[in-house]
Amino acid sequence: MCRIIAAGKEAAVARFLQEFPDAPRAGRDHPALGGCDDIAWADFGCPAGVPALLRGLLDPAAAAEAERVLCNVLMDGVFTMGPAMPAALPFLLRLAADPAVPVRTELVEVLFVVAELSHPVDGGSERAIRFLGSDHDHPERARCRAVFFEHAELVRGLLDDRTLPDGLIPPEERASLLKAAAA
Repeated sequence: MCRIIAAGKEAAVARFLQEFPDAPRAGRDHPALGGCDDIAWADFGCPAGVPALLRGLLDPAAAAEAERVLCNVLMDGVFTMGPAMPAALPFLLRLAADPAVPVRTELVEVLFVVAELSHPVDGGSERAIRFLGSDHDHPERARCRAVFFEHAELVRGLLDDRTLPDGLIPPEERASLLKAAAA
């Protein structure tokens, strides 16, 4: 089953690159993406095209599709982050902090999901473990919390950013982001 998922992710990136061949050049020099080419994405079971998707987030014509494909690549299921999420999270945080990013609002919403999914699962709750898996089986949760903590200043900046649409960050999402950044 994992090979099918990996093959599907590869195919989605290939389709994106075919549809938007210029998108990977859009953010070539953006400071938020410095180092994204240096990550061995394949070590996380991700397509090598992750940097192209990250750059595609800066291309107004491709940004929405880049965000959709990137989320599918970084997630292993509806409630399961993939092992690459902690590596991608610093880039997502820095891009979400930039008001010029075409899909900024969507990236902030992705950060809500990542923050929520990175919280520890109650080891005493059989139902929670059955639904979300144990923390032992999902080390990406702790790794994401460490990234949120390391970038806590960006998280607080997002929470105080008046350029974001009113109502985008409801109290429960605000609390979830702050909790993840306090790891």
